Parts: sequence; C-alpha cells; structure tokens
Amino acid sequence: MTSTLYFNGPILTMDADNTQPEAVLTKGQSIIAVGRATDLREQMPAGTREYDLKGQTLIPAFIDPHGHFPDPGFIRLFRADLSSPPRGDCADIATALTRLRAKAEETPKGDWVMGVLFDNTAIAEQRMPTRAELDDVSTEHPVWVIHASGHNGVANSVALERHGVDRDTLDPLGGRFGRDTETGELTGLIEGISAMGEMGDTDFLIDRDRFWAGFNATREEYLSYGVTYAQNAWTSRKMLEHFASLPADQDPGYDLMLLPIGEDEPDMTQGSDAVTWPGNPHFTLGPRKLFTDGAFQLQTAMLSAPYHKPVDPDHPCGMAYADGPAHQAEVKRLHNLGYQIHCHCNGDAGADMFIDAVEAALVDTPRDDHRHTIIHGQTLRDDQLQRMAQLGITVSFFSAHIHFWGDRHFDTFLGPERAQRISPAASAEQCGVRYTIHNDASVTPTRPIHLAHCAVNRVTASGRVLGAGQKVSVLSALRAQTIDAAWQVFKDSERGSIEVGKLADFALLSRNPLENPQCLNETYVTTTIRRGVEVFHRPFDTGKVT
Repeated sequence: MTSTLYFNGPILTMDADNTQPEAVLTKGQSIIAVGRATDLREQMPAGTREYDLKGQTLIPAFIDPHGHFPDPGFIRLFRADLSSPPRGDCADIATALTRLRAKAEETPKGDWVMGVLFDNTAIAEQRMPTRAELDDVSTEHPVWVIHASGHNGVANSVALERHGVDRDTLDPLGGRFGRDTETGELTGLIEGISAMGEMGDTDFLIDRDRFWAGFNATREEYLSYGVTYAQNAWTSRKMLEHFASLPADQDPGYDLMLLPIGEDEPDMTQGSDAVTWPGNPHFTLGPRKLFTDGAFQLQTAMLSAPYHKPVDPDHPCGMAYADGPAHQAEVKRLHNLGYQIHCHCNGDAGADMFIDAVEAALVDTPRDDHRHTIIHGQTLRDDQLQRMAQLGITVSFFSAHIHFWGDRHFDTFLGPERAQRISPAASAEQCGVRYTIHNDASVTPTRPIHLAHCAVNRVTASGRVLGAGQKVSVLSALRAQTIDAAWQVFKDSERGSIEVGKLADFALLSRNPLENPQCLNETYVTTTIRRGVEVFHRPFDTGKVT
C-alpha cells in the first residue's frame, strides 16, 4: 500500500478541538498518523511519498449534506438549461422558448423535450410559460418545463395527455393543476410533487445508460470542487434499481448516501418486493425522506404569517404538502421502524408540522440520538430551534438561497424584516442545534466554498448584506460541510475530519480560508484526494499563496 506524508501548509483537521497539526501520514485509503512533521517522518514506512503542500491548505474533503446526485449530470447532458441570472442567462420567456425549440429540433418526434431550472421570479415577464406557448414550440413532442425549485412545471398539450390529465382531473392533496379562471381549461401548470408525479422525479426519462452517463459527469464536477461524499436525497425505486446495477466489487469513483422515499419504505429496501441490492460499499442507504411543504419561489413553502407580497389570495401563507394527522402518523411509523428521517420543511409552519410529529413519536417510542433532520429550515424561529435542541432534531440550512434568491426574499417573499433570518445558522448555534449547510443541487450548483461564503458573509446577488446577525464563522461554515455533515448522517466515525483511522479524503485549497473571511469566495480547490488517491488537480501558482 502506498503511504504519503502531507506537510508544509496549514492543516485544518475539523476534529473536536479544531487542531492544526504540521503533517498528516496516510497509508492506502486511511489516515494513520497526525502530528509534528519530525515525529511522522520517524514512523513513516520506507518508500513513503512526501507531498509538499507548498503553502496550500489541507482540509477534509467536502461532504454534500443534501442534494440530488446525479441530477446535475442529467441536466448537462440531456435537458435544456433555462436558468436565469445570477446562475444562467435566460432572462425572458422568448429565450427559453428558443432553447426549447432548438432542443426539439434535435429530438426524435414523439420523444420528450425537457427544460429545467426555469425561474419565473427571475425573468422579465415574472411568470411561467403557458401551455399554448409550449404547444407553439412543438405539437409533435411532449414538452415539459420544470421550475428551478423542482416543485412545479408547465406542460404542453401532448405532455398533459401523456400524463393522463384533462380538465376534469381533480387536484390531489398538496398539488394542483392550473386552470383558466373563465373557461376552466388547463393552462399547463402542474404544481406540487403529488400532481407532477413521475414528471417531478429527477430520474424522469432516465434509462440505465443515461443514468451512468449522468453519474460520471456529476462525479467529475463534484470532485473538481473537493466533494467526495454526496446524497441522492429522494431515491425512487427506479433510481435505486439504477444504483443497484453496479456490482458489489466495482468502485464507481464516488461515495454516495441514498435517501429512499419515506412513503415507499420499508417495501422498497426490505422484504419480498425489495430491490435486489448487491451490497456495493460505495452506496449506502441513509435516512428516509418526507415533505411538509413546497418552495419559496412559488410561495408554496408554508408560513405561519402571510407572504410579504402574496401571489395567491387563496393561499397567502403557502401550501401544506401533507395532511397534519397523516404526516404525524407517517413520522411515527418510520421512527418506530428505526429509520432516521430527513424532512423537507421550508416554511416555519411546515417545520412546526415535523417538530410536532417528532415530539409525538418520541413520547410514544423514546429513542436516543435519532438525529431526525429538518431540510432547508429557512424560516425557523428561535422558539422552534429551542424545541429542536430539546428533542434532538438537527437541521440542514439552504444557505445558498441568500445569494440566489435573497433579494427576492427581501422584496417579495418574506419582506425586509423576516428576510434577515433566512437560514438562521447563528441562531441555531446559540440554541445548541448542530447544523449543516447545502446547495440542494441541482436547484443551485454544488459549490462548497461559495456556499460557505453565503453563510459567512450573507451577501445577495445585488450585494446587499442580508441578516448580518446570522453570519457564522468560516470555521463553522467549513465544519458544516465536513465533520458536522458526516455526523448528521452517522458517518462521523469514518469521514469528515482528519483523524487517525478515517478515510484519506482531502481537499487542497489555494489559500487559508480562515484568513480574511471577506475574501473567502476567492479561494478555490486545487486538488482533491479520494481514499488516498488524487482524483482531481488544477494548476496552482505557489507564488500567490495568501
């Protein structure tokens, strides 16, 4: 086994004491010693390779605490990217329709044309395209445009027919089909996960070959940003079958945690109808996933007080994706089965549903260290955080929202006062709630350093500081994507910090991120090491170490 000594640069271990040793010694895929360089040289095996950091900073590789790997690869390879500023350059509906027509021209007649990452709040018209506009793109293809949040979309007439929806179709719980207020005809809008069905799944239109092509593309992207462990945080049966197609003895070049759809468990992974699982060690089953509400961009995140500028007078506080008693029963069922639960709760009223359900489940079946987790938790109040601390509930904040949608939270969604508390990481620290931060890729791209910048500096796309009182330290933002991210899913014994016995997963940074927090976003990953092997490298000018 190859052994390597890393030295001559800052080393941020992210251990319990945040120690900064002089050197790290690895053998094969494991860390075998951490400490003074002279001491490690005395014990390193003959033939050890010496890796001179040349002033670069060595940290544990980043962990994605919540995302949808390999959806980013699917988008790059198979879908029309309709993202708007600050992420992309689709500034109006005309541009989106032009891109969809181009996609239709290269797509065989009868096959689906899918546009993604469309954001009605960021384009000139401030609306979704219509069924008629998508019919104008093509009547020979089903055309489906899904919103950047993943919580609604618009279909043309062919796609509606394929989906089995007509003007007489009833709205499901937690969803609705858009209708013309005068004629009752479908507008093409499909809102909510229950209404979108398979059209809202990240694996929609993905066969086995496309799955692995998307997997490989996403792997290379994530490794280039220092991320060696990620999640597929809504694993359907079809998606699980794709992952299960990898033989047990093959290394896909990446490690993942899979979060099965909660309502489909335990049947999907246990019992006579379970997906046959070859036991590949690089894919691990994790928490089970539930929802309580929708998205802020669509004003379907469920709030305890109305939106600042409501767009739907019938639902001024958003929309519940689940019935309260039914949600409580589902949380209790999964809790009693011994599963950890990750629950999407954007609004504070959505979070109340889950907190109440966990409390009831714990009264019925006490369980130490369950680590049930609120995903997003963007408007959590202090009283909720205090309850969470008492109940052992953790949270993963969608801190990237500060940059991508912070100005719209200020102006439209939440208003100037409530927007200051979006993704309240500092309050979580004060209340004793251990937290992580995430990008929710592909909603926003997985960029760990930019994500840390969002939590540390809280600057919107326009340059506004949004909630200075909720800023956290650089170290906290890095821990939230390393050791705390490992801890949140019970993987802290094997990864997330630079300690003896853990995996040799590292990221090398161009500068010490702890210095000059306001310049954090100028830092970049120069090298990624996975299980002791260099898997990504970009040129680095040692004369510009800062």
